[in-house]
Amino acid sequence: MEKVIIRVGKTADGYCADCALLPGWIVSVNGNFGELQTEVKESIDFYIECAKDDNDEYPAVFDADYELSYQFDVETLLYYYQRIFTKAALEHITGINQRQLSHYACGRSKPRKEQAEKIVNALHALGNELISVSV
Repeated sequence: MEKVIIRVGKTADGYCADCALLPGWIVSVNGNFGELQTEVKESIDFYIECAKDDNDEYPAVFDADYELSYQFDVETLLYYYQRIFTKAALEHITGINQRQLSHYACGRSKPRKEQAEKIVNALHALGNELISVSV
């Protein structure tokens, strides 16, 4: 099963997404990430259906089973998780101070690639740790 990368960004009232495989295709919702996921799937299905009806070309990946993989920028990632993780908790697992995390979260500054990877790796490590725990 191939992965289709959906790039996600935050907006003032929700989220927006695009896909490099579908030039000009953009989806935006005033709501939560779950609503964006639903809209993305419906919009891709509609895009492919129209392309088939019009005999237009479209990426072959959409003719087989594919998986949507959502790629967040750091600002959107921190925005998405702000109700789950405090800045103090993120500082603890990433080693990045709270003030800098706040700058990333509100878009005042963008992290260097190494800093972005540090944040993602820390969240993945936490997820792996949680998966290995049982009660």
